[in-house]
Amino acid sequence: MPDSIQVTPPDQFNQQLVEHVHPPDWVNPQPAGRYNLVVIGAGTAGLVTAAGAAGLGAKVALIERHLMGGDCLNTGCVPSKAMIRSAKAAHAALKSNQFGIEVNQADVSVNFSQVMERMRKLRSEISVHDSAQRFKDLGVDVFIGDGKFINQNTIEVNDQKFNFKRAVIATGARAAVPNIEGIKQAGYLTNESVFSLTEIPKRLAVIGAGPIGCELAQTFARLGSEVTLLQSHAQILPREDRDAAQIIHQQLETDGIKIILSAKTTGANKTEQGKQLTIQSGNEHIQLDVDEILIAAGRAPNVQGLNLENAGVTYDERHGVAVNDYLQTSNPAIYSAGDICSRYQFTHSADFQARIVIGNALFKGWSKTSQLLIPWCTYTDPEIAHVGLYEHEANETNIAIQTFVQEFSGVDRAILDGETNGFVKIHTKQGTDRILGATIVAAHAGDLISEITVAMKSGMGLKKLASVIHPYPTQADAIRKIGDQFNRTRLSPLIKNVFAKWLKWTR
Repeated sequence: MPDSIQVTPPDQFNQQLVEHVHPPDWVNPQPAGRYNLVVIGAGTAGLVTAAGAAGLGAKVALIERHLMGGDCLNTGCVPSKAMIRSAKAAHAALKSNQFGIEVNQADVSVNFSQVMERMRKLRSEISVHDSAQRFKDLGVDVFIGDGKFINQNTIEVNDQKFNFKRAVIATGARAAVPNIEGIKQAGYLTNESVFSLTEIPKRLAVIGAGPIGCELAQTFARLGSEVTLLQSHAQILPREDRDAAQIIHQQLETDGIKIILSAKTTGANKTEQGKQLTIQSGNEHIQLDVDEILIAAGRAPNVQGLNLENAGVTYDERHGVAVNDYLQTSNPAIYSAGDICSRYQFTHSADFQARIVIGNALFKGWSKTSQLLIPWCTYTDPEIAHVGLYEHEANETNIAIQTFVQEFSGVDRAILDGETNGFVKIHTKQGTDRILGATIVAAHAGDLISEITVAMKSGMGLKKLASVIHPYPTQADAIRKIGDQFNRTRLSPLIKNVFAKWLKWTR
């Protein structure tokens, strides 16, 4: 029987969550001889692998020591997007006057405890899809406990040992905590604990301005916190297009967030009023008083406790499990997928890596991760989404590109929606219409980027995109407009002159 796990606060929704994804009365099955596939970790990569392999008739064991569903369900995508939706609703109410809706701003207030209760309710409802019982019903032997390798083809869980033909390591990653003097004594939140809050922090410091930091900073600011965002780089979202990141930077400041760039947090301590951070930014020495500290400074792979040395699996504490293009580890019988081995730490990336593992591990397929075209999105408001090559990557690798930009200020639907703060930017191979990469900043950039991803995956260039009829008025029409931009570049002065003479002759 698994150890009891409590997710705070212990209300009916969290109790239901635990009953689904770490049932306290769960009895592990008796190991069924040699398994075709043993999966360690029941996050997205592990769940997709186990379900897919079992559906193909393989004998599968799935091992999870904590909560099935992993980060995505419990401490990532699901709870954060529920909070983001509430924050957007609050923001829309405060800004409704510009649309001719008369609202007394003084009457608009946020009930944070209800925001969080709604999140917990929706999370518990979604959790049934990742539940131990569902996977048992799919024919998977589900083991709750710590899985560790005994040797290159044997795993142990709670003193039960069983052999495997193939195994998959899908144990994910956790929040990385920077080395800040006094941070443990002062206390801090990460994505693994912030969703247990029942009261909103009046003053919140967010360390790290990557996707998680920016999303949660804006969310808490819109829900009522006084937020300071600390970023060690000279740009928030340092991975992203500079123009796109600047739009998000400006919006976060509009939302009342104080942003400190090139910030090195050197110390933390408790005070009578809360907590204090010591920050160095250039020549400026800052003492920041807050009530809570949220750390969003990257991820660390969960490689501890697996006895990977026994299995002959190469790994390191920073980058996780080493894999080849087929997601195979240094042990040919063991594969890996998801955040534990990939620089693309997204749910959808883990999903498709799991599909590669199923084919390669069970059928000796030759699917490669390098063949995946992975888009991603940061769910700030506006969102920022990207696929393919960045401009700076093209410059670094001497790839000649041509860049086309359509501002949403020139798109009718965006004007009508009051959402003109953004753009579509597409890079093509110089002299061709072949799309190499794209960035979108828009209210629903994560939805819009898929059209460009489909075009890239199918080999459709900007010329053909220009011929795709889009409903009017939609914000997606910005993509067609970029196709028109490309077609206009094909009209050389000579061709324009010929057309002009022909039109004059036909009058």
